[in-house]
Amino acid sequence: MSKHWQPTASMQAIKEKARILQSIRAFFAQRNVLEVDTPIISSAASTDPQLESFSTQFNKKVYYLHTSPEFHMKRLLAAGSGDIYQLAKVFRDDENGRNHNPEFTLLEWYRSGFNHHQLMDEVEELLHELMGLSKKNYQRVSYQQVFIDQLKIDPLDADVETLKQCAKKFNIETPSGMKADRDMWLDWLMVEKIAPSFLKDGFTFLYDYPASQASLARLDENDTRKANRFELFFGELELANGFYELTDADEQAQRFESDNVVRRQRGQKLMPVDDCLLDALKSGLPGCSGVAIGIDRIMMLVVGANHINEVISFGDEFWG
Repeated sequence: MSKHWQPTASMQAIKEKARILQSIRAFFAQRNVLEVDTPIISSAASTDPQLESFSTQFNKKVYYLHTSPEFHMKRLLAAGSGDIYQLAKVFRDDENGRNHNPEFTLLEWYRSGFNHHQLMDEVEELLHELMGLSKKNYQRVSYQQVFIDQLKIDPLDADVETLKQCAKKFNIETPSGMKADRDMWLDWLMVEKIAPSFLKDGFTFLYDYPASQASLARLDENDTRKANRFELFFGELELANGFYELTDADEQAQRFESDNVVRRQRGQKLMPVDDCLLDALKSGLPGCSGVAIGIDRIMMLVVGANHINEVISFGDEFWG
Protein backbone atom coordinates (compact mmCIF):
# COMPACT_ATOMS: atom_id res chain seq x y z
CA MET A 1 0.00 0.00 0.00
CA SER A 2 1.33 3.46 -0.94
CA LYS A 3 2.23 5.84 1.89
CA HIS A 4 1.65 8.90 -0.30
CA TRP A 5 -1.57 9.64 1.63
CA GLN A 6 0.33 10.37 4.84
CA PRO A 7 1.14 13.92 6.04
CA THR A 8 4.55 15.38 5.26
CA ALA A 9 4.76 17.03 8.69
CA SER A 10 5.29 15.01 11.87
CA MET A 11 2.59 15.04 14.53
CA GLN A 12 5.05 16.88 16.78
CA ALA A 13 5.39 19.66 14.17
CA ILE A 14 1.61 19.81 13.69
CA LYS A 15 1.07 20.20 17.44
CA GLU A 16 3.82 22.80 17.66
CA LYS A 17 2.19 24.80 14.87
CA ALA A 18 -1.11 24.72 16.79
CA ARG A 19 0.75 26.11 19.83
CA ILE A 20 2.32 28.88 17.74
CA LEU A 21 -1.06 29.88 16.27
CA GLN A 22 -2.61 29.96 19.76
CA SER A 23 0.27 32.13 20.98
CA ILE A 24 -0.19 34.55 18.07
CA ARG A 25 -3.89 34.92 18.82
CA ALA A 26 -3.17 35.48 22.53
CA PHE A 27 -0.53 38.10 21.65
CA PHE A 28 -2.99 40.17 19.64
CA ALA A 29 -5.89 39.64 22.06
CA GLN A 30 -3.75 41.21 24.80
CA ARG A 31 -3.26 44.24 22.54
CA ASN A 32 -6.92 44.53 21.48
CA VAL A 33 -6.09 43.82 17.83
CA LEU A 34 -9.13 42.34 16.07
CA GLU A 35 -8.86 39.08 14.12
CA VAL A 36 -10.56 39.33 10.70
CA ASP A 37 -11.35 37.05 7.77
CA THR A 38 -11.30 38.23 4.14
CA PRO A 39 -11.77 36.57 0.71
CA ILE A 40 -8.94 34.59 -0.88
CA ILE A 41 -10.21 35.22 -4.42
CA SER A 42 -10.66 38.49 -6.27
CA SER A 43 -11.13 39.95 -9.74
CA ALA A 44 -8.04 42.13 -9.09
CA ALA A 45 -4.51 41.08 -8.19
CA SER A 46 -1.15 42.37 -7.05
CA THR A 47 0.72 44.23 -9.78
CA ASP A 48 4.06 43.79 -7.96
CA PRO A 49 6.58 42.43 -10.53
CA GLN A 50 8.11 40.30 -7.75
CA LEU A 51 4.87 38.34 -7.33
CA GLU A 52 2.92 36.02 -9.62
CA SER A 53 -0.70 35.06 -8.92
CA PHE A 54 -2.63 31.87 -9.57
CA SER A 55 -5.76 32.44 -11.64
CA THR A 56 -9.02 30.61 -12.19
CA GLN A 57 -12.24 31.19 -14.14
CA PHE A 58 -15.89 31.46 -13.18
CA ASN A 59 -18.68 32.41 -15.59
CA LYS A 60 -16.00 33.09 -18.21
CA LYS A 61 -14.38 35.74 -16.01
CA VAL A 62 -10.82 35.48 -14.65
CA TYR A 63 -10.26 35.63 -10.88
CA TYR A 64 -7.07 35.51 -8.84
CA LEU A 65 -6.08 33.78 -5.62
CA HIS A 66 -4.62 36.41 -3.33
CA THR A 67 -0.88 36.64 -2.66
CA SER A 68 -1.71 38.52 0.55
CA PRO A 69 -4.92 39.68 2.29
CA GLU A 70 -3.57 43.26 2.20
CA PHE A 71 -6.05 44.88 -0.19
CA HIS A 72 -9.16 43.62 1.59
CA MET A 73 -7.70 44.38 5.01
CA LYS A 74 -7.03 47.97 3.99
CA ARG A 75 -10.65 48.26 2.89
CA LEU A 76 -11.63 47.19 6.42
CA LEU A 77 -9.26 49.79 7.90
CA ALA A 78 -10.80 52.50 5.72
CA ALA A 79 -14.26 51.35 6.91
CA GLY A 80 -13.26 51.95 10.54
CA SER A 81 -12.18 48.51 11.78
CA GLY A 82 -9.31 49.78 13.91
CA ASP A 83 -6.23 47.59 14.44
CA ILE A 84 -6.62 44.18 12.75
CA TYR A 85 -4.75 40.95 12.03
CA GLN A 86 -5.36 37.84 9.98
CA LEU A 87 -3.93 34.33 9.68
CA ALA A 88 -4.56 33.55 6.03
CA LYS A 89 -3.77 30.94 3.43
CA VAL A 90 -2.14 32.73 0.51
CA PHE A 91 -0.94 31.59 -2.91
CA ARG A 92 2.10 32.59 -4.96
CA ASP A 93 3.04 31.07 -8.29
CA ASP A 94 6.73 30.78 -7.51
CA GLU A 95 9.35 28.09 -7.97
CA ASN A 96 9.00 25.22 -5.49
CA GLY A 97 11.95 24.90 -3.18
CA ARG A 98 13.20 24.10 0.29
CA ASN A 99 11.81 27.37 1.67
CA HIS A 100 8.74 27.90 -0.52
CA ASN A 101 5.44 26.16 -1.09
CA PRO A 102 2.93 27.79 -3.51
CA GLU A 103 0.27 27.67 -0.76
CA PHE A 104 1.36 28.85 2.67
CA THR A 105 0.18 30.54 5.88
CA LEU A 106 0.68 34.28 6.25
CA LEU A 107 0.22 36.40 9.36
CA GLU A 108 -0.62 39.99 8.46
CA TRP A 109 -1.48 42.86 10.78
CA TYR A 110 -2.01 46.64 10.78
CA ARG A 111 -1.46 49.14 13.60
CA SER A 112 -2.94 52.63 13.49
CA GLY A 113 -0.56 55.43 14.45
CA PHE A 114 2.55 53.24 14.08
CA ASN A 115 5.45 54.06 11.79
CA HIS A 116 7.60 51.25 10.41
CA HIS A 117 10.13 51.50 13.26
CA GLN A 118 7.41 51.08 15.88
CA LEU A 119 6.08 48.11 13.95
CA MET A 120 9.56 46.54 13.91
CA ASP A 121 9.48 46.84 17.72
CA GLU A 122 6.21 44.89 17.82
CA VAL A 123 7.48 42.24 15.39
CA GLU A 124 10.44 41.74 17.71
CA GLU A 125 8.11 41.45 20.71
CA LEU A 126 6.04 38.78 18.94
CA LEU A 127 9.08 36.78 17.91
CA HIS A 128 10.41 36.94 21.46
CA GLU A 129 7.16 35.43 22.74
CA LEU A 130 7.18 32.72 20.06
CA MET A 131 10.88 31.84 20.18
CA GLY A 132 12.30 33.35 23.37
CA LEU A 133 15.47 34.77 21.77
CA SER A 134 17.40 37.55 23.49
CA LYS A 135 18.04 41.08 22.25
CA LYS A 136 21.49 40.09 20.97
CA ASN A 137 19.77 37.95 18.33
CA TYR A 138 18.38 41.04 16.55
CA GLN A 139 19.96 43.80 14.49
CA ARG A 140 18.62 46.67 12.38
CA VAL A 141 20.46 48.10 9.37
CA SER A 142 19.40 50.51 6.66
CA TYR A 143 19.38 49.37 3.03
CA GLN A 144 21.61 52.29 2.08
CA GLN A 145 24.19 51.72 4.81
CA VAL A 146 24.59 47.98 4.28
CA PHE A 147 25.25 48.50 0.55
CA ILE A 148 27.82 51.17 1.38
CA ASP A 149 29.46 48.90 3.97
CA GLN A 150 29.52 45.75 1.84
CA LEU A 151 29.82 47.04 -1.73
CA LYS A 152 31.04 50.65 -1.37
CA ILE A 153 28.15 52.00 -3.46
CA ASP A 154 25.07 54.05 -2.63
CA PRO A 155 22.03 52.03 -3.84
CA LEU A 156 19.83 55.13 -3.77
CA ASP A 157 21.85 56.80 -6.54
CA ALA A 158 23.69 54.01 -8.40
CA ASP A 159 22.66 53.48 -12.03
CA VAL A 160 22.57 50.17 -13.92
CA GLU A 161 26.14 50.48 -15.21
CA THR A 162 27.47 51.17 -11.71
CA LEU A 163 25.67 48.09 -10.41
CA LYS A 164 27.05 45.96 -13.24
CA GLN A 165 30.58 47.12 -12.56
CA CYS A 166 30.08 46.48 -8.84
CA ALA A 167 29.08 42.89 -9.54
CA LYS A 168 32.16 42.49 -11.73
CA LYS A 169 34.46 44.03 -9.10
CA PHE A 170 33.30 41.61 -6.41
CA ASN A 171 33.31 38.61 -8.78
CA ILE A 172 29.57 38.19 -8.48
CA GLU A 173 28.33 35.95 -11.27
CA THR A 174 25.14 37.14 -12.90
CA PRO A 175 22.57 35.11 -14.86
CA SER A 176 23.20 35.07 -18.58
CA GLY A 177 20.92 37.44 -20.46
CA MET A 178 20.02 39.35 -17.31
CA LYS A 179 17.92 42.37 -18.34
CA ALA A 180 19.17 45.92 -17.76
CA ASP A 181 16.70 46.67 -14.97
CA ARG A 182 18.05 48.63 -12.00
CA ASP A 183 15.90 46.91 -9.37
CA MET A 184 16.75 43.48 -10.72
CA TRP A 185 20.45 44.32 -10.32
CA LEU A 186 19.88 45.56 -6.77
CA ASP A 187 17.97 42.37 -5.94
CA TRP A 188 20.75 40.23 -7.38
CA LEU A 189 23.45 42.04 -5.39
CA MET A 190 21.24 41.66 -2.33
CA VAL A 191 21.03 37.89 -2.79
CA GLU A 192 24.70 37.37 -3.66
CA LYS A 193 26.49 39.80 -1.33
CA ILE A 194 24.26 41.64 1.14
CA ALA A 195 22.12 38.86 2.67
CA PRO A 196 25.17 36.64 3.36
CA SER A 197 26.46 39.44 5.65
CA PHE A 198 23.43 39.25 7.96
CA LEU A 199 23.48 37.58 11.39
CA LYS A 200 23.90 33.84 10.84
CA ASP A 201 21.81 32.74 13.81
CA GLY A 202 19.67 35.78 14.38
CA PHE A 203 17.21 38.26 12.91
CA THR A 204 18.08 41.23 10.71
CA PHE A 205 15.65 44.06 10.00
CA LEU A 206 16.60 45.76 6.74
CA TYR A 207 14.80 49.09 6.45
CA ASP A 208 14.30 52.13 4.20
CA TYR A 209 14.39 50.51 0.77
CA PRO A 210 14.96 52.50 -2.45
CA ALA A 211 11.89 54.48 -3.57
CA SER A 212 11.70 52.34 -6.73
CA GLN A 213 10.90 49.36 -4.44
CA ALA A 214 8.34 51.17 -2.29
CA SER A 215 5.42 48.96 -3.38
CA LEU A 216 2.62 50.12 -1.04
CA ALA A 217 4.85 52.03 1.40
CA ARG A 218 5.03 55.81 1.71
CA LEU A 219 8.22 57.65 0.77
CA ASP A 220 10.39 59.08 3.52
CA GLU A 221 9.40 62.68 4.22
CA ASN A 222 13.04 63.68 4.74
CA ASP A 223 14.52 61.83 1.75
CA THR A 224 12.18 60.80 -1.05
CA ARG A 225 14.84 58.45 -2.44
CA LYS A 226 13.85 56.14 0.41
CA ALA A 227 10.67 54.17 1.04
CA ASN A 228 9.49 53.54 4.61
CA ARG A 229 9.58 49.79 4.12
CA PHE A 230 11.39 46.98 5.95
CA GLU A 231 12.05 43.29 5.50
CA LEU A 232 13.00 40.78 8.16
CA PHE A 233 15.54 37.98 7.67
CA PHE A 234 16.81 35.08 9.75
CA GLY A 235 20.26 34.51 8.32
CA GLU A 236 19.60 34.85 4.59
CA LEU A 237 16.00 33.61 4.82
CA GLU A 238 13.37 36.30 4.21
CA LEU A 239 10.55 36.12 6.75
CA ALA A 240 8.55 39.36 6.65
CA ASN A 241 7.77 42.48 4.65
CA GLY A 242 6.43 45.63 6.29
CA PHE A 243 5.32 49.12 5.23
CA TYR A 244 4.56 52.49 6.73
CA GLU A 245 1.49 52.47 4.55
CA LEU A 246 0.85 54.80 1.63
CA THR A 247 -2.52 56.54 2.02
CA ASP A 248 -2.55 58.65 -1.17
CA ALA A 249 -4.90 57.07 -3.73
CA ASP A 250 -3.51 58.98 -6.72
CA GLU A 251 0.08 58.02 -5.94
CA GLN A 252 -0.95 54.40 -5.41
CA ALA A 253 -2.73 54.36 -8.77
CA GLN A 254 0.43 55.69 -10.44
CA ARG A 255 2.48 52.94 -8.78
CA PHE A 256 0.10 50.24 -10.00
CA GLU A 257 0.46 51.64 -13.51
CA SER A 258 4.26 51.76 -13.19
CA ASP A 259 4.29 48.16 -11.93
CA ASN A 260 2.47 47.02 -15.05
CA VAL A 261 4.94 48.95 -17.23
CA VAL A 262 7.76 47.01 -15.57
CA ARG A 263 5.84 43.75 -15.97
CA ARG A 264 5.44 44.46 -19.69
CA GLN A 265 9.16 45.21 -20.02
CA ARG A 266 10.03 41.96 -18.25
CA GLY A 267 7.61 39.92 -20.36
CA GLN A 268 5.23 39.27 -17.47
CA LYS A 269 1.45 39.22 -17.65
CA LEU A 270 -0.24 42.55 -16.86
CA MET A 271 -2.44 42.39 -13.76
CA PRO A 272 -5.84 44.05 -13.18
CA VAL A 273 -5.73 46.95 -10.72
CA ASP A 274 -7.87 46.82 -7.56
CA ASP A 275 -10.16 49.84 -7.99
CA CYS A 276 -11.93 49.03 -4.71
CA LEU A 277 -8.65 49.52 -2.84
CA LEU A 278 -8.12 52.87 -4.59
CA ASP A 279 -11.66 53.94 -3.66
CA ALA A 280 -10.96 52.94 -0.05
CA LEU A 281 -7.81 55.07 -0.05
CA LYS A 282 -9.81 58.00 -1.44
CA SER A 283 -12.35 57.61 1.35
CA GLY A 284 -9.54 57.80 3.90
CA LEU A 285 -7.11 55.17 5.14
CA PRO A 286 -5.91 55.98 8.68
CA GLY A 287 -2.20 56.49 9.16
CA CYS A 288 -0.85 53.02 9.93
CA SER A 289 1.86 50.46 9.37
CA GLY A 290 1.39 46.84 8.32
CA VAL A 291 3.49 43.71 8.07
CA ALA A 292 3.16 40.18 6.69
CA ILE A 293 5.14 37.25 8.15
CA GLY A 294 5.47 33.78 6.65
CA ILE A 295 4.37 31.47 9.46
CA ASP A 296 5.65 28.27 7.82
CA ARG A 297 9.17 29.73 7.64
CA ILE A 298 8.90 30.72 11.30
CA MET A 299 7.85 27.14 12.01
CA MET A 300 10.94 25.86 10.21
CA LEU A 301 13.06 27.83 12.68
CA VAL A 302 11.03 26.72 15.70
CA VAL A 303 11.27 22.97 14.97
CA GLY A 304 14.63 23.00 13.16
CA ALA A 305 13.18 21.79 9.84
CA ASN A 306 15.32 21.60 6.71
CA HIS A 307 12.39 21.71 4.29
CA ILE A 308 9.10 23.60 4.39
CA ASN A 309 7.21 20.35 3.77
CA GLU A 310 8.20 19.29 7.29
CA VAL A 311 5.94 22.00 8.78
CA ILE A 312 2.99 21.82 6.35
CA SER A 313 0.54 18.97 7.01
CA PHE A 314 0.38 17.97 3.35
CA GLY A 315 3.21 19.89 1.77
CA ASP A 316 3.64 17.71 -1.29
CA GLU A 317 0.46 18.67 -3.17
CA PHE A 318 2.46 20.75 -5.65
CA TRP A 319 5.33 18.29 -5.90
CA GLY A 320 3.63 15.24 -7.37
